[in-house]
Amino acid sequence: MTSSPEHLDVLVVGAGISGIGAARYLLTERPGTTFAVLEARGASGGTWDLFRYPGIRSDSDLHTFGYEFKPWTDPKSIASADRILAYLRETSEEYGVEPHVRYHHRVVDAAWSTADARWTVRVERTDTGDQLTLTAGWIFGATGYYDYDAGYAPDFPGRDRFRGEVVHPQHWPEDLDHAGKRVVVIGSGATAVTLVPALVAEGAAHVTMLQRTPTYVMPVPSEDKLANRLRSVLGEQRGYALARRKNILKQRLVWQFCQTFPRTARTLIRTVNERALPDGFDVDTHFNPPYDPWDQRLCAVPDGDLFRTIRDGHADVVTDRIRTFTEDGIELESGEHLAADVVVTATGLNLRLFGGIAITVDGTPLHAPDHVAYKGMMLSGVPNLAFAIGYTNSSWTLKVGLLCEHFCRLLAHMEEHGHDVCVPEAPEMETRPLLDFAAGYVQRSIDDLPRQGDRYPWLMSMSYAEDVRLVRGGPVVDEHLRFATREREAVTAG
Repeated sequence: MTSSPEHLDVLVVGAGISGIGAARYLLTERPGTTFAVLEARGASGGTWDLFRYPGIRSDSDLHTFGYEFKPWTDPKSIASADRILAYLRETSEEYGVEPHVRYHHRVVDAAWSTADARWTVRVERTDTGDQLTLTAGWIFGATGYYDYDAGYAPDFPGRDRFRGEVVHPQHWPEDLDHAGKRVVVIGSGATAVTLVPALVAEGAAHVTMLQRTPTYVMPVPSEDKLANRLRSVLGEQRGYALARRKNILKQRLVWQFCQTFPRTARTLIRTVNERALPDGFDVDTHFNPPYDPWDQRLCAVPDGDLFRTIRDGHADVVTDRIRTFTEDGIELESGEHLAADVVVTATGLNLRLFGGIAITVDGTPLHAPDHVAYKGMMLSGVPNLAFAIGYTNSSWTLKVGLLCEHFCRLLAHMEEHGHDVCVPEAPEMETRPLLDFAAGYVQRSIDDLPRQGDRYPWLMSMSYAEDVRLVRGGPVVDEHLRFATREREAVTAG
């Protein structure tokens, strides 16, 4: 006799910063809710455990990138991956999340049945190859939107001719020896500006950042002295809360200033860059993007480390296009040749919604572009599926925390009214891409993502203050949500 699959109220997919946060909210706000966190890898931490390239760190301050409920107590505000990972795992232990995490569990596919009002989820054990089946009332996707299996790597002409090593930061070899070697880092984003000073610090003979298009780069203090002072005077909880509010406001003001006064913002950033770089450095070629500030994310460099390595002569920047790899380097379209022993392709990431899980609803495969995001956490026409996508113009975790709170409130409403099913239904309206962001990794995948609408709650808000008012303070239900109870007629919101 075959036993029925294990059933859980909620399956959280992913044990990174979003998944650990979601589990904590379920434990504190929904005691008695049965859930598990499924993690394909053998360790928690997501990005902060997976990526191992030199110097990996946050590009947001940890007073806002950290959880609202768990003070960040390290003196470093812009922190390295090991410090962030320790914080996440401490949070998991402190709030009792760890016993709910099932490692080496990769979700292969999930099938929704309206008749049964539940998901049937097929899981593969990545350590043994075994497969098992679970059922769940809800799936909460805490996978982010990056493809963690493979980064974006353009097909560079002549790459096979190169006699040195070519590596992508997403799969950094533990045994890579770059000490005393000439390194070319292809890219200009957050990963590239992190790698350049880190490789120099680890003994590379010289590092060249080769970019096709410049990025806005700003030095920021690695320590938030005011935040540290607030915690010492007011205590960890109150000091952290105040520092967090300060930095949320600061992030918003900087973004609004750049959006409202782009020419002035460009001039200010250029002035800062010019002062940080050597006399005579060609700022207008190498640090003068063709787009306005915050059309793409600004790159933060803690304590100006990138500029310092350039000033010291250990690194330089070349803005050009690659003609071909050669046996011992890269030939550029300008005719210049960059000699290299190691080439790092910091060319970005690919996007992949729900970690690549194959999703069907009553037998129909989910085609994400046919659906519209509801409150930035559900999809039109898809029952009992929530997900967490953070801000692109501020700290990721600010948004995720609000979505987790709202998700718990939604579960409470359904329990109170005896509902088994919740599905958003989108009205007729104009739609546009889910993410209004010009970054290459977004633009390459924009046609594979869901859409957003032209009005709340179908807009992807990028304002924390607005989301506090609407997501945290607003009602859980509205006319766009349809609730149903198994084997009964659908009922209207409420």
